[in-house]
Amino acid sequence: GFCLQQVCCLSVLMMAGSTLRKVKSRSWKKQRHFRLLEDGLTIWYKSRWAGKGHSTFSVMDVEAVREGHQSEVMLSIAEEFPAELCFTLVFHGRQGNLDLVADSPEEAQAWIQGVRKLIHKAQTMDEQERQDQWVRDWFQKADKNKDGKMNFKEVKKLLKMMNVEMNEDNALHLFTMADKCESGSLEIEQFVHFYQMLTQRDEVWKVFQDYSGDGERLTLEELETFLRLEQGEGDQSSQHAQQLIQRYEPSETAVKESSMSLEGFQMYLCSQEGSVFNPALLELQQDMNQPLSHYFISSSHNTYLLEDQLRGQSSLEAYIQALKRGCRCVEVDCWDGSDGEPVVYHGHTLTSKILFRDIISTLKEYAFKVSDFPVIVSLENHCGVEQQTVMATHLRQILGEMLLTAPLDGQIPHMLPSPQELRGKILLKAKKIGGLETHLDETLTDEVSDEDETANGDAESPSKSKLSRELSDLVVYCKSVHFHGFEHARSQAKCYEMSSFSESKAKKLAKDAGSEFIRCNARQLCRTYPSGLRTDSSNYNPQDMWNVGCQIVALNFQTAGLEMDLNDGRFRQNGCCGYVLKPDFMRDADSSFSPDRPEDRPGYKPARLSIQVISAQQLPKVNQKEGSIVDPLVRVEIYGVPQDQTKEETGHINNNGFNPVWNETLNFIVHSPELALVRFVVEDHDKTSRNDFIGQFTLPFTCIQPGYRHIHLLSKDGTAIPPSSVFVNVNVSELT
Repeated sequence: GFCLQQVCCLSVLMMAGSTLRKVKSRSWKKQRHFRLLEDGLTIWYKSRWAGKGHSTFSVMDVEAVREGHQSEVMLSIAEEFPAELCFTLVFHGRQGNLDLVADSPEEAQAWIQGVRKLIHKAQTMDEQERQDQWVRDWFQKADKNKDGKMNFKEVKKLLKMMNVEMNEDNALHLFTMADKCESGSLEIEQFVHFYQMLTQRDEVWKVFQDYSGDGERLTLEELETFLRLEQGEGDQSSQHAQQLIQRYEPSETAVKESSMSLEGFQMYLCSQEGSVFNPALLELQQDMNQPLSHYFISSSHNTYLLEDQLRGQSSLEAYIQALKRGCRCVEVDCWDGSDGEPVVYHGHTLTSKILFRDIISTLKEYAFKVSDFPVIVSLENHCGVEQQTVMATHLRQILGEMLLTAPLDGQIPHMLPSPQELRGKILLKAKKIGGLETHLDETLTDEVSDEDETANGDAESPSKSKLSRELSDLVVYCKSVHFHGFEHARSQAKCYEMSSFSESKAKKLAKDAGSEFIRCNARQLCRTYPSGLRTDSSNYNPQDMWNVGCQIVALNFQTAGLEMDLNDGRFRQNGCCGYVLKPDFMRDADSSFSPDRPEDRPGYKPARLSIQVISAQQLPKVNQKEGSIVDPLVRVEIYGVPQDQTKEETGHINNNGFNPVWNETLNFIVHSPELALVRFVVEDHDKTSRNDFIGQFTLPFTCIQPGYRHIHLLSKDGTAIPPSSVFVNVNVSELT
């Protein structure tokens, strides 16, 4: 016989892996990384540079291990490599030999003895779990009554001690799998198996092995090489490598040696810096000194609603939620109240009412908590002159200095001021008597056939209505006007005039005159809003409106789903400040860009996006049914100009939400990268009904970091669901 302990030591060394030279002839000698997989039966090897390819063979297929120069190939290189470094694996049947040269006699012996013992073990023993001394030590530490057993409760406590984040259902599932005798407790061998199942991230290990010379750690140089070749970091890779070691390496010894262990490497990959979203672009970093019309502005529709627009609750909370989410344009629907105080609700429906002045107080408190760039209050005014004047009084008294009541420099503007100049200001968007140029008498009849009212089916609104001078005077840069066509806008319109369009009208304009719409939106603001038929407060896709440069694309913030995911994705960059600079070709009043023909614009540079979906980690359970486990798939969706709207998905993996592995590559061509958003969605595959949503993450194409990245998933409501993530390898290149 032989000692089990010895097999363990050799196995551990072989599982850690070695770089050996594979020799095919005197001239063909290449380094390959070899290691024993966790099953103790499979040997895996690959070239450090051969991309994703690797080879494996089973120990069962090996007939014998020959030491020294015992094959034709080995004899041909005998002068170059001494016998004590050389060995040959001989396979059963017709497979060729594998001739290998180790770096040291000790390493050669370890593999020779190790493989021989494994062959012996494979022949004589049943499958035994690989022993992992470290886990055994923990087990012994935690086994207080020394009976060599642990129930689930004790195991949970031990995992907490070992700092393993785990999903309880999943851990219980693995515990049950490891508890072969169904005794309700694990013995040490079973626990080792359980722990390996729980924490194995083979796919991260493989990446680590590609760059680690010794399979144990990454030297500073190796880490730099990884950052340069895989993570797309050019010259800054050397200081960055040093910072990453300082930041993520748990072993003090490794930090002292400026190297990184597998554990540190995995921590880096799972961190914000290892995220698919370039962390530099999360900060406020765009030019904020351009006219307001040059930005996309995060905007809410029916902001007062928490639910649907027929019966829902009107609520101040809805304003707080929207503003906290970075919204910079809120809607207020005002009606005459019974006691002289204007109220806000969805007219002619059963939604509850809130006082106008309470909304303005809420606004004062929350407008600038998340961002200090201006907030636009879009007023849908159904009040008579008297209560309009009450509204004006509330606005002035409650908001004070925050309310913008006159042009910034007292001049008639030729272009809109910038977000920077308007920091901390609240702007009123409403109808105005005359323009900034004129001061007319007390009240005037002004046309009120503004798109907003007619489109919202408000038939009772008279076509002529009185405007209160006091309220009118508070409108400076956002005067609501009826749209009379692009020709009129080009020749007559002022930069502070703006129109609102229902989604169908905006879509039609975009389809018929996309380029004109873009040019108009370079100079003036424009607002779009969901069709009045969407009584369930559903949303339209904002991308169609962004494609033609509409800035104020109003969405029902209270309604979760794809459309809000896109909005969150668009505005997650630039410090979540609610303003994102439009691409340069949309800020030019003479732009010839057309979303239907992106290839016609000067400077057209399409991109190729390739995403290898490697694996996912700890996906949340969707179906609460007892014992149900997700069958996940990953879909990558592109939103952008019409040519860019596309999606690709992986296959699904049965019953694995903890660590499913796909290794599938999805490829895309993106014609207008500056406008595109990329949405990663994970779903639970269902043969008979619609797939269940598990999680998603959306980001602008321009914010993607290439390389090995984690995508930290968000729930349906856009909130984080740690530790759920998807591990990908992203490649972005110019289409040549």
